[in-house]
Amino acid sequence: MSNGKEMEEVKYDLSKSAEKTVDGSCPEKEVKATVKREHWSNKMDFILSCLGWAVGLGNVWRFPYLCYRNGGGAFLVPYFLMLALSGLPLFLMELGLGQFASRGVIQIWCMAPAFKGIGLTMCMINSLVNIYYPVIIAYIFYYFFVSFARELPWKYCNPLWASENCTDPDSRSNSNGTFNGTFNGTGEYDVSTWSMTTMLPNSTNATNAIEYAKRPAQEFWDNFVLQRSSGLHDTGVIRWQLLLCLALVWILTFLALVKGVKSVGKVVYFTATFPYIVLTILLIRGLTLEGSLDGILYYIRPNFSRLKDPRVWKDAAAQIFYSLGPSWGGLLTMASYNKFNNNFYRDGIIIALLNCSTSIFAGFVIFSVVGFMSFDSGLPIDKVATSGPGLVFVVYPEALARMPFAPLWSVLFFFMFITIGLDSQFVDVETVVSGLYDIVEENIPYMRGRKTLLTGIISFVTFLIGILLVTQSGIYWLTLIDNFASTFTTLVVAVSECLVISYVYGAGRFVEDLKVMLGYRIPVYWQIAWMFIAPFVIVFIFIFFCVVYQPLIYDASYTYPQWGETLGWLMALSAMIFIPGYFLFFFLFKTEGSIRERFHTCLSPSEKWGPLRNEDRLLAGYPLLEGHDAEDINQTTV
Repeated sequence: MSNGKEMEEVKYDLSKSAEKTVDGSCPEKEVKATVKREHWSNKMDFILSCLGWAVGLGNVWRFPYLCYRNGGGAFLVPYFLMLALSGLPLFLMELGLGQFASRGVIQIWCMAPAFKGIGLTMCMINSLVNIYYPVIIAYIFYYFFVSFARELPWKYCNPLWASENCTDPDSRSNSNGTFNGTFNGTGEYDVSTWSMTTMLPNSTNATNAIEYAKRPAQEFWDNFVLQRSSGLHDTGVIRWQLLLCLALVWILTFLALVKGVKSVGKVVYFTATFPYIVLTILLIRGLTLEGSLDGILYYIRPNFSRLKDPRVWKDAAAQIFYSLGPSWGGLLTMASYNKFNNNFYRDGIIIALLNCSTSIFAGFVIFSVVGFMSFDSGLPIDKVATSGPGLVFVVYPEALARMPFAPLWSVLFFFMFITIGLDSQFVDVETVVSGLYDIVEENIPYMRGRKTLLTGIISFVTFLIGILLVTQSGIYWLTLIDNFASTFTTLVVAVSECLVISYVYGAGRFVEDLKVMLGYRIPVYWQIAWMFIAPFVIVFIFIFFCVVYQPLIYDASYTYPQWGETLGWLMALSAMIFIPGYFLFFFLFKTEGSIRERFHTCLSPSEKWGPLRNEDRLLAGYPLLEGHDAEDINQTTV
């Protein structure tokens, strides 16, 4: 991988091999073919791309809150245990599968062709995520732009957007009862990428939800940035500032993907490393603030009694699962660009540990500032700490506004989040593009070799759909899609992957495939984890979510109507239905013979299953694909 070439050319003499082609005949004369396929320029391209995708917004705005809420340092026990039991096994499984087959999330399931619905579900999940996730990045871009000012606009109440309940920080010290009403709301963790339900104040002074003081940062977010309406039914007008930011997000995404891995592999050198520089700078700055050490101690002080609560273990399992990102398709996509003999096993362990370490490190950054907020406001830390958008767009910005040189720190903070968000965005879109390109190039000859055109079409169409989310009702739609698009569907996909690879294809057979690439057999533990442990953990998470499920609300002040909930569940089912639906379609229309013969066809690898290049197929002992050149074997379907 270190030769610096983006494309690899391999010439092989089939007549020198005793292997048979898929039609059962031995080649009688020399048949030369040249297979061209994109690869990462070097190993760091792959590692940084995976790290940038895995380290998302949740590492910074969710994990620290979960850690302090679930026993501080004691939370690391279930966290790393769940990493070993489910997160890392699934992570390595997808990296190995993607690298071995070098195909997209749909075509890769020719290992068990009736289960291509798993790949279709992955595409559907990412398509839904690509509607709302760029809007979150657009919010961040907007805060980034307005930070270029002498004074941050949310530092004080502005009559243009402040309500009568808005209270400037300097005037709060004399109204502690009212002020407590502001902060008694604590963020209740939601497994989705975005959602955070905020409980109503429990202060006896706040008998009415609107009769308590509000921070300028909260008012700026609600009344100026969002200008949110009364609900889903009240669309309102388009927030043109957010629309322009959304357009910018999609332009940057298209430019990053226009040349495939050649461009993405270079962009991530900045987007995947810059957040660590900023986090370090913010930590140094945070440690100089009064009260910062109290916040950090609150974050890491262990409370092992919390480990008796099953919700702590659920939170640990869910955080690991959604942070590493198996079952989304992104890992399959990125690994498919690897060379056949890349050591994905070592890379995967490194990436997973770096991802978890980033979450822990981010906690020190966040709670150093939370400690300062507690000191400055006179409130207990547990009344200040929160997660999700409340942290990124309210609590942390308010803390930044109180610092010297506030605009500088605000620019750095939000630019860091921009790079974190774009890293994930690039891979989410590429997963959809490459998956659909598998199908399009087989059925529309004009589109062969026109992957850039497909990227542009998908980007533009998704941008148009996302316009709904930058209206005044946009935040309600964003929360709805986020809550239902991936929470349950990714769990279903993960279980399906484990069952198909472990029991339909065969875990032992899969381990042998991996041995061909690595040159050695991986420990038997991973096979046991794929077959038993990981599926059990995922089912545990799924059941727990079902048991504790409650009707969706936003900010405790808006309960979603029944038709909104129904729409959300239809959204989730529309993704999951591909798995049984495609199996039924394949069984009825793509197989012949008796029922037993049909099932055998459904569950047996197709002729094209195996490594992409014939040279690698020879190495792995798979029949050659005679006459297949780059176009025939999906050179760019990754």
